[in-house]
Amino acid sequence: MGFTFAHQGLVLVLVAASMVGVSLANKEWGSLGSHSHPHRPHNHTNAPKRIIVGGSQNWHFGVNYTDWSLKNGPFYINDTLVFKYDPPSNTTFPHSVYLLPHLKSFLNCDLRKAKMIANPTQGSGNGFELVLKKWKPYYFACGEHNGFHCKVGLMKFAVVSPLRHRH
Repeated sequence: MGFTFAHQGLVLVLVAASMVGVSLANKEWGSLGSHSHPHRPHNHTNAPKRIIVGGSQNWHFGVNYTDWSLKNGPFYINDTLVFKYDPPSNTTFPHSVYLLPHLKSFLNCDLRKAKMIANPTQGSGNGFELVLKKWKPYYFACGEHNGFHCKVGLMKFAVVSPLRHRH
């Protein structure tokens, strides 16, 4: 039991430190010559961006959103994340967006203390928009089917939004 608790604590510290380190290091993103990030060029503008979560795949079951966020980040303070998904119907499964309170709940897809920020109908049309207002970790997950989409469908990701680097 002690090993499990210590192991979870170590994982928690390592993930949090990695997220902070990456967010702070990304001010030089794209200026590293041949080692620059191949998926997103350096942003030479200070204007906030509107980012569709999942890109052309939107927010749906079976996409690894943690991988997507690492490939498409960093996401800065005042950027807007847009969650687009089909409303529930006879041919689609419902989706939602929850904001989880901390890393442990994120890692375990534990929705007990999470806050629903978009219900199954709010992702249709132009989608649900959330502006990253603070420098803090944001933990997102789909809460449908009691966290099944989060646990099995990989519908979760985390961001720490750094300040936009001024040139």
